[in-house]
Amino acid sequence: MKKFFLALVFVLPALATFAQDSAKLSRKEMRRQKINAIIKQEEEGVITYKKHTAFGVKLLTDGYGGFFEIGRGRSVKKSMLFQLDISERKHQKEEKVQFNNYNSTPVIYKKLNFFYPVKLGVSEQFLLGNKSNTKGVSVTANIGGGLIAGLLRPYMIEVAGSSGREFVKYDPGDTASLFLQPGTYLGGPGIGKGWKYMKVTPGIYLKPAFRFDYGRYNELVSALEVGLTAEYYTKKIPQMLALKEKNLFFSGYVAIMFGKRK
Repeated sequence: MKKFFLALVFVLPALATFAQDSAKLSRKEMRRQKINAIIKQEEEGVITYKKHTAFGVKLLTDGYGGFFEIGRGRSVKKSMLFQLDISERKHQKEEKVQFNNYNSTPVIYKKLNFFYPVKLGVSEQFLLGNKSNTKGVSVTANIGGGLIAGLLRPYMIEVAGSSGREFVKYDPGDTASLFLQPGTYLGGPGIGKGWKYMKVTPGIYLKPAFRFDYGRYNELVSALEVGLTAEYYTKKIPQMLALKEKNLFFSGYVAIMFGKRK
């Protein structure tokens, strides 16, 4: 009996190690088979996924932003993309200035509002060229559009008012004198200022783009996208004081995105 237990002491760990090694080999073999299947599909020009999720950041000609995307494959060469996009648009005349107190926050003189377009839209994606091998780049063309909620947050500055230090937003009547006199400025807006005065201006947008996807084996989304956007709002957007307001905006952008396909 004693010999039996001694045998178990030596045999059981060996069996456990063998089982683990077999499991590792099995996983490696499954992985290898999956990659081989993907390579074969790519050689045949087949899109190898039915859905994907991705995040991206982008730099616009007049701002910056980020987006979240869900994709659904419709056929070999077509997919539908659903996007939530949030960005900040800046006026080309914006310029930060330091007034009086050099320890204060710089101010963008005559800026009226922060402008945040929030877009919810749908695009159709067309495959133009698939990867020639596992290290290639697939090229797609996207065209779509959707709805916009143009969020306007007042640009509030810190001034020396009659009641001491206070944050004010531009008002043609009550605060115009303080807002337009740099000598009263003590600093720029904090990130927590102006949210309670937020206003929303609805609109629509159109976005054509090209996407260059270099994700290995098509399992990962690793892509560069370049495109244009055209946005139309139901009201003119006040960004800077004494400058022409508009409700139609055009911009170019470049974006980098990452995600995963299933």
